[in-house]
Formats: sequence, C-alpha cells, structure tokens
Amino acid sequence: MILGIGTDLANIERIERTLDRFGDRFRNRVFTEIEQKKAERRRDTAGTYAKRWAAKEACSKALGTGLRMGIAWKDMAVSNLDTGQPVMHVSGWAKDRLAKMTPTGHKAVIHVTLTDDHPWAQAFVVIEARAIA
Repeated sequence: MILGIGTDLANIERIERTLDRFGDRFRNRVFTEIEQKKAERRRDTAGTYAKRWAAKEACSKALGTGLRMGIAWKDMAVSNLDTGQPVMHVSGWAKDRLAKMTPTGHKAVIHVTLTDDHPWAQAFVVIEARAIA
C-alpha cells in the first residue's frame, strides 16, 4: 500500500547561487558527508546538489510534514546503489515519523527517482508499506 507521495522541483541556478554565497555553511547544514562527496566529484556539482535538495523536499512531503515538525535536512539522505539507482535513507525524526506511519506487520520502503533538465532538478518519492511475510 502507498503511505505517502511527494515531489519537488528545484532550480539548479538558485542552488548554485546559494552554494556560491554560503558555501560550506549551506552544504554542511543540508547535506550529509556522503552527499557532499558525491556532488563535489561530479562535473555538474550544483545540479547534483539540486537533485538531492529536491529529494529531501519530496521525502518530507511524502512523510506528510514538509520541512516542519522537527524534521531536519540531514534526517533524509540520498545515496546511490552500484547501478546508479538513488536510494533514500532516513534517520532521526524522519525515521521516527516513518515508523509511526507504517502499519503493524508491514515494512516501509522508500522509492526515489531524480531527474534534471537545466535549469530544473526534480525528485519524486513514494513510500510503500510492504507486508512482512
């Protein structure tokens, strides 16, 4: 069953201006070390950050809260499988919220997809509850 759906559209140029203006202060507030390492080794650094920003926004919406009620940017993190598929990890308040949303006898699975077409980056998140066999 679907527990939540979220989407977000981020402007890559806006994220690039924010990176130029606030640098590490912005990076360290919003992105995990793994996310930063991934973005900093990519040619399109701003686009990589923008997709992750959009994913965090989309995930917070799928959790039913948006970025309020105690959720922190770093409570949601995007990494990639060896195949390149993005994966969303939650911790802290986001993990607690996900546990409360998940019905007894089910396991929550977060699906995330990312795309960009300059100047836009987009993310879509679906939270699924799968019955535990």
